[in-house]
Amino acid sequence: MKGIIDRFEGDIVVVEIDGKTKDFPKKIFPEEAKTGDVVVIDGNSVKVLKDETEKLRREAENLMDELFED
Repeated sequence: MKGIIDRFEGDIVVVEIDGKTKDFPKKIFPEEAKTGDVVVIDGNSVKVLKDETEKLRREAENLMDELFED
């Protein structure tokens, strides 16, 4: 399943998947994982999708630039 890391709460990582949040144990995530990363979770394996994360960040920055243009 694919989602976006919403936040870290102690030993739990909260991931948004299809508009809903789900908790996962922090120990299955790579150490470099951070809030906003796009991840694929397969059982006890988590992979950060760096290209998709960067694309999502660029889109968010572009939207912010459009909102605060003047």
